[in-house]
Amino acid sequence: MKIMPNRMDRTFERYQKEFEEKALQVLRSGWYVLGNEVRSFEQEFAQYVGAAHCVGLASGLDALWIAFRVLGIGAGDEVIVQGNTYIASVMGITINGATPVFVEPDEYNNIDASKIEEKITDKTRAILVVHLYGQASNMAPIAALTRKYNLRLVEDCAQSHGACFQRKMTGTFGDVGCFSFYPSKNLGAFGDAGAIVTDDPKIAQDVRVFRNYGSEKRYYNKVVGANSRLDELQAGLLRVRLAHLDELTKERIRLCGTYTEELKNPAIELPRVREGATSVWHQYVIRSPKRDRLIEYLNEREIGTIIHYPIPPHLSEAYAYLGMGRGTLPITERYANEVLSIPLYNGMTEEEQQYVIESINQFI
Repeated sequence: MKIMPNRMDRTFERYQKEFEEKALQVLRSGWYVLGNEVRSFEQEFAQYVGAAHCVGLASGLDALWIAFRVLGIGAGDEVIVQGNTYIASVMGITINGATPVFVEPDEYNNIDASKIEEKITDKTRAILVVHLYGQASNMAPIAALTRKYNLRLVEDCAQSHGACFQRKMTGTFGDVGCFSFYPSKNLGAFGDAGAIVTDDPKIAQDVRVFRNYGSEKRYYNKVVGANSRLDELQAGLLRVRLAHLDELTKERIRLCGTYTEELKNPAIELPRVREGATSVWHQYVIRSPKRDRLIEYLNEREIGTIIHYPIPPHLSEAYAYLGMGRGTLPITERYANEVLSIPLYNGMTEEEQQYVIESINQFI
């Protein structure tokens, strides 16, 4: 039996009629940029997460760097971020000329809130919290630090659509919540797409202007902006999927509950969920010091896996200029050598999951 690490076709097939009807509706409308579908999705997604405003953008990376640009964070400023994130999180900071300051992760794969304050300097302007793998971060102490030091709080919610900390959804704790709707995300489009959410009407308006060449009125440009517009087709298809997001999340929670209950191998550490937080299980990430052998073993059984992520940003060639060599973030680096995402997708059958479980339990 061949098992892929992720499959997007199963969700499409489940709601195929709705997706196809919406696509035809948009195509026949004759309006393809910044129209009714985008406005409707922005309203519906803002309501879903509990924010006052949502602004659709072209990608999750655009959401990050535009958020920092609009907040006025740039050269000479420092932004605190966890070390074990995807490199796009850090790019959102550095595209604007600001400097990332890395903090080690906790046992839940998110930023260790207890290690943030020691990194704050007179150059610190913001904290970027990444809700990695779908689990909400420990937001209460982080929010308290931003108030204490008058810092901006930006959330990278690319993997946490619908996850909560103390019953409040990710993306609504700080100044801006940044979302990706890349096809593999829990709320995925059929191409690149993203958005920011905020309760601040000025931030929302500034992002709306910036995403459209810096233009508030056609051909009248207030600032040097960007072309980063969520298009009508993607917005319409996202509306279809958003209507089913809760049921899709429940399915992932059920699948991951089965993994947690039935995976039993002393060579493997299972993921845990922090008390007071929820996870929407963007990935099910195990850790093992024998990871590379485990990958080979699973490949032999045609079980696909993915490493999220093999190279921490501070060790990437792109950020060699930061001068952070191997050993500067030991926990981050250990996680990079041990984490492994095992197969997880909506529409995964019991037979497929049991084959994965039995194979991992038999690994020696």
